[in-house]
Amino acid sequence: MGSRRSFLQSCSCPLSLFVVVVALAAPSADGSRAARVPCYFIFGDSLYDSGNNNNLNTSVKVNYSPYGIDFPAGPTGRFSNGRTAADIIGETLGFKDFIPPFASNPDDRQILVGVNYASGSAGILVQSGKHLSKQLRNHKVTVSRIVKKLGSKKAAFEHLGQCLYICNMGNNDYINNYILPQSTAIRSQYNPAQFAALLVARYSAQIKRMYELGARKVALAGISNIGCTPSLIATVGTNGAPCVTSVNQLVAPFNIGLKSLISQLKSAHPDAKFGYLDTIRAGILASQEFKVRTTPCCQVSTVTGLCLPNTVPCSQRQSYLFWDAFHPTELANRLGAPILLPVIQRIL
Repeated sequence: MGSRRSFLQSCSCPLSLFVVVVALAAPSADGSRAARVPCYFIFGDSLYDSGNNNNLNTSVKVNYSPYGIDFPAGPTGRFSNGRTAADIIGETLGFKDFIPPFASNPDDRQILVGVNYASGSAGILVQSGKHLSKQLRNHKVTVSRIVKKLGSKKAAFEHLGQCLYICNMGNNDYINNYILPQSTAIRSQYNPAQFAALLVARYSAQIKRMYELGARKVALAGISNIGCTPSLIATVGTNGAPCVTSVNQLVAPFNIGLKSLISQLKSAHPDAKFGYLDTIRAGILASQEFKVRTTPCCQVSTVTGLCLPNTVPCSQRQSYLFWDAFHPTELANRLGAPILLPVIQRIL
């Protein structure tokens, strides 16, 4: 964690992004930018991970060069050349520092501001990799510390009820599970609609657990067009189309189910607010600005799709939509922000 320049100082971004930023983080009386919310908790997979995998025995970690080449602190475990979408949301909300990863053992002052639990390869199902339930168990540890710090559960939950919670889950349940060539058993057991229903049902229980731990302002990200990632394009092929259409169609039922789940959560919990982050629209908006959309900026491993350690990435990163075979560049994350930030504004 550390202080840094606002991304607005170095971003050639659409006017719509600047309008959203002004609305989310208005200047305070002394001219500085005040945080729109007092605290921010982040859950998800590698798209939001800020270093939780660094000390794990896994190949899915990126605390090495060239990752972080455009990040103030260098390689931190973020799966990008710079800021993640979660970082950019925090920045536009007015947070002075990056939200620390749970694995960094944030102190009592830091946990009152927020914690990032996101972990590369995480999914909704246990079979897909590390799952959301583990992140929720980690959050329970944080909540217990906040109760102790503030003196009572009532005070802690009053504080947590003001925080923003964002969660990005489901991508790996397809990438590392359902669409793998060897996953014939699960595909024979569940057709695409049934598999999406299974994911949404498990996700529903996990989000309800998040609510029980004090979450009242929750933004849930849909699955992006994973058929447009360089990895899927290279391994499956597109038959001349821009993306692997069959894969994008395969995951579409999940997003439909997630929207329905959010409607149910709103009805069941009128004291809370829930919002849907449309990552497909955000990705489409961002992709229009890039010359190179299907090739990663860095040299990638044919096994993991991650950048090869200590290699030299492309120099024209502003021209590339993807950093590695799965993850967008910082600029892509920035340019998709006008789709995501108004939803967050509505639930705060």
